[in-house]
Amino acid sequence: MGDRNAKEHFYAGLESNLASLREQGLFKPERVIASRQGAEVVCDDGRVLINMCANNYLGLSGDEETVRAAIAATEKYGYGLSSVRFICGTQTVHKQLERALSEFLGMEDTILYAAAFDANGGVFEPLFDENDAIISDALNHASIIDGIRLCKAARYRYQHNDMADLEAQLQAAEGKRNKLIVTDGVFSMDGTIAQLDKICDLADKYGALVMIDECHASGFMGKTGRGTHEHHNVMGRIDIITGTLGKALGGAMGGFTSARKEVIQTLRQKSRPYLFSNSLAPSIAGASLSVLERLSSSTELRDRLHANTAHFRKEISELGFTIKPGTHPVVPVMLFDAPLAQRFAQRLYELGVLVTGFFYPVVPMGQARVRVQLSAAHTTEQLDRALAAFRQAGQELGLLKN
Repeated sequence: MGDRNAKEHFYAGLESNLASLREQGLFKPERVIASRQGAEVVCDDGRVLINMCANNYLGLSGDEETVRAAIAATEKYGYGLSSVRFICGTQTVHKQLERALSEFLGMEDTILYAAAFDANGGVFEPLFDENDAIISDALNHASIIDGIRLCKAARYRYQHNDMADLEAQLQAAEGKRNKLIVTDGVFSMDGTIAQLDKICDLADKYGALVMIDECHASGFMGKTGRGTHEHHNVMGRIDIITGTLGKALGGAMGGFTSARKEVIQTLRQKSRPYLFSNSLAPSIAGASLSVLERLSSSTELRDRLHANTAHFRKEISELGFTIKPGTHPVVPVMLFDAPLAQRFAQRLYELGVLVTGFFYPVVPMGQARVRVQLSAAHTTEQLDRALAAFRQAGQELGLLKN
């Protein structure tokens, strides 16, 4: 009887917490899409919505050429490997993709993971121990934070994008054998681009390594889409790059780490998410390889994305909304109040626009927002319809004066 009561107490506690989230307007519902990912999607209730919240920066998630490449890879290599890489899970398509990513990013070697979260979760522990120091931006992605927690290195945190505080933390870490500065290349909630030129200068000054997470940059940042290291003209000065195949580079799933061959060989021997997870599905590897070939031959999609971003940023600001400044296709529309962000997102849904409200603990307390993400697949007409919906919802909820 005691055990049964303890279990019921556990489940009752969970239900109480969920009820509290609902009462506060903080419960996060899942929108169910019944179509391909794209600039417009069909939801399971039959509504056709302009999609403004996917990481589909280059519009390749539902793209016909990407789909055909995935089908071709499946027909050649099968559905899956039923194995990890070091046993019998490595196919030629995996090695081809690793070489292509290395060349695209300007790095020496690359290792694939089942997810980008795994890439960050598996990079620190094999390379650094209690003799080393990791200096991390305060707003780094959760996967970086979790990966660092698995490592015995001393941890230092610098205030977000604050180069003076980064230098202070580098000074505090003096005496450690190896020092690693780690930052998101682009911070996904704000669209802030890390100051990699200044970070690399500080790394040179203090003898530190530099690691960047390029999940919201690979494929479209920089003049040829190589990433924030190209954007800041520091290609060749970055030691470790982690990234994803699940955003601009096709949109399925899968992650990678690129670095010098000594680093990658060490990760192949010791990185736990790599050693103990199934190989990346051949359909994803084949489609991602096709995407890289496409991006290496033309900047058309990148250019269209940046044109859409400039248009939306200008127009949403002129409507009177507060946005985080910048040039990145992540455009946070600041609402500050969490329940208001949820109501605003729901009203936009009713008006035919799909966005998501974000609030604590995903973003700092009092910094609630809806995060708009532009895509190369958006037409100007779709963006203008979305802007009209923003205006109507803003007026109805008292956010706009006119």
